[in-house]
Amino acid sequence: MSWKDAFQYAKGVAASHGIDAAKKESHADDGLPFGARIGSLLSIQMSPFIRATANGSLIDTPAASESLIKAISRVKLGLPGNLYRYYLATGDSESEKEKFLQVYQNENGEVAEILYCTRLTRIIPETDEDQKAFTGEDGYGLGEKSYSLWKEQLAGLGYDASMLAAVFGDAASIDYRRDAGSQSDDFVAPFTGTKTRVDDAAGEHGLAQQIYFMPYVRDIGDGQEYLLISTEIVESQDGDASKRGIHFDLMIGLPIEKERVVIQ
Repeated sequence: MSWKDAFQYAKGVAASHGIDAAKKESHADDGLPFGARIGSLLSIQMSPFIRATANGSLIDTPAASESLIKAISRVKLGLPGNLYRYYLATGDSESEKEKFLQVYQNENGEVAEILYCTRLTRIIPETDEDQKAFTGEDGYGLGEKSYSLWKEQLAGLGYDASMLAAVFGDAASIDYRRDAGSQSDDFVAPFTGTKTRVDDAAGEHGLAQQIYFMPYVRDIGDGQEYLLISTEIVESQDGDASKRGIHFDLMIGLPIEKERVVIQ
């Protein structure tokens, strides 16, 4: 599956309307790929991370202690298929980096693509101009054909000099190409939808968000590394609509073969 293909996120039970009594007895984490549930243990073979790191990837290799699925999100974009995120770290606190396994299930119910994702940085918009750029609402910014990360930018975020040298070499930046639409198009409007994250099987705790989303990609060695950029507008947390906010997330994603994933 390519990001150029259509995909859809399903809403959690907590966000659904008009459900009958039988459905109310179900759990928000029922029927997920790999039989995943909140509280399941996730293990991934390390060989994809070893290869990626050797080829200059920015991905954070998961620690042995990071194996518990703490939350699951589903986002609806109104296109065929389903995409799920199994969170090993939700990133809700300033000291915690968001980490998740992203699983795309096509319209035939088959697992077609898996990415392991770690947050590179979170940006809080300071101006209306910032917000417009990261929603692409004026036809520029998020949705342009390429996106560059700068060595100086990451150094300012505290990334280690030796790691940056391995990633950038003598270059001042690395470039990602948009993985949606045609490269002949200067701009493609970002995907938009809603994301519901559930933090417990009953669906009582979690986040409801509106999102603007665009995937970018670059070649590393004989593989690829994704840069997933999303603007997330928090509409409620744990059902409390007063907890609103907006942020921009830049996530690094590494493709993982299905046979390298085990969830128990």
